[in-house]
Amino acid sequence: MADYDSFLDTKRWESPDCGILDPPALSPKLFEFQADIVRWALRKGRAAIFADCGLGKTVQELEWARVVSAHVEAPVLILAPLAVSHQTVEEGRKFDICVNLCREQTDVRNGINITNYEKLDNFKPEEFGGVVIDESSIIKAFDGATRNAVINSFAQTPFRLAATATPAPNDYIELGNHSEFLGIMKRPEMLASFFVHDGGDTQSWRLRGHAEDAFWSWVCSWAIMMRKPSDLGYSDEGFVLPVCNIIEHPIKSERPQEGMLFAVPARGLDEQRKARRGTLEQRVKTVADLVNASGESWLVWCELNDEGNMLASLIPGAVQVSGSDAPEVKEERLSGFAHSKFRVLITKPKVGGFGLNLQAHHNMAFVGLSNSYEQTYQAIRREWRFGQEHDVNVHIVSTDIESEVMANIKRKEEEAQRMAREMVTHMRDLNMASLRGSVRDQVEYSNKLAISIPDWLQNND
Repeated sequence: MADYDSFLDTKRWESPDCGILDPPALSPKLFEFQADIVRWALRKGRAAIFADCGLGKTVQELEWARVVSAHVEAPVLILAPLAVSHQTVEEGRKFDICVNLCREQTDVRNGINITNYEKLDNFKPEEFGGVVIDESSIIKAFDGATRNAVINSFAQTPFRLAATATPAPNDYIELGNHSEFLGIMKRPEMLASFFVHDGGDTQSWRLRGHAEDAFWSWVCSWAIMMRKPSDLGYSDEGFVLPVCNIIEHPIKSERPQEGMLFAVPARGLDEQRKARRGTLEQRVKTVADLVNASGESWLVWCELNDEGNMLASLIPGAVQVSGSDAPEVKEERLSGFAHSKFRVLITKPKVGGFGLNLQAHHNMAFVGLSNSYEQTYQAIRREWRFGQEHDVNVHIVSTDIESEVMANIKRKEEEAQRMAREMVTHMRDLNMASLRGSVRDQVEYSNKLAISIPDWLQNND
């Protein structure tokens, strides 16, 4: 039996080009790296762009959608997080691209249309020639039914694009969500091909060491990964992040947890929830004092409704966006803060933490942290992004009994940074070659069997 390396050589996992092989001229307003990525994604037909916040994913999506709509002579739909739709329409105007904001199928026009993920049921996917899922990592934040609806609704759509700043900041397996949406390979098949169970934990998967090169080669056949332009050989001029100051505000608990003589770190989700509620007033007051002492604008992240309500009562002029608010209220307040109509916005990372460009502001505070590194990362990147002109100040308020949560977030951050480095290292050369057209991802035909013509077909004359 051939060894595993030989077996891998016989497998062709690369995704072939199935799009517009000779794309037309693109907008001269695009940076060189943006134009190259759009041309690559058009050639692929079904592709993913994993580019950090502020690298222009929105305009790349719009230019891709513009060309696709003209090519297939059918409308293209963009699915985006709440309130991001309005920002996308505004971004389109800057590049002379018309984007139609719609709520249901009857609103759809020829060209580019955009709506929120929550309104997917109001549309007929079969009537679109292309689809873009913006901030595509958000689909894992939805329940299984919604995630499957996004994937299944567009399984027959010929042109598909996914774009996000962080495909899976500390979880390789989430790349499978994108592969499945694009129709490249189903997630279970990806796991079986490249991963192995890590120990006895059936939920923990580890990349096979001898499949590593094959895995990244496969990812590069349908995805582009970059944290900054130089990752793919371009100049970083104009794309340098400002300083991000992480300022911790540790608070000593006033009383121990129930059944304890002394305050000890909370372990497990139940203890952490109890600890969070038991220290609510201390944490909220600390954040309110920070915000009220400053004349600048602030973005305040909370996890509990009680935290948000108390903050709103202690910070004059603050607006709050909660999950129970009507979509119109959420959009009006999130968009209003983005345009500096409000000085202070209070919301949860899962409500306003994806996709919004809030670089007009540079102060934020967390009234404690959840265990979700991705939500924390996305929340910080709303302000800390390319194009931000100020250093960003991130204040994190937590108590001593919540130290396990802080430690967990820091551990996940280290894992995420390691993963990003590995992704860029493995994908750099392959991505660079693919972008510049020197590599065409095609499935090669290899004739390994002799062809014989039956006697009854041969001319014996």
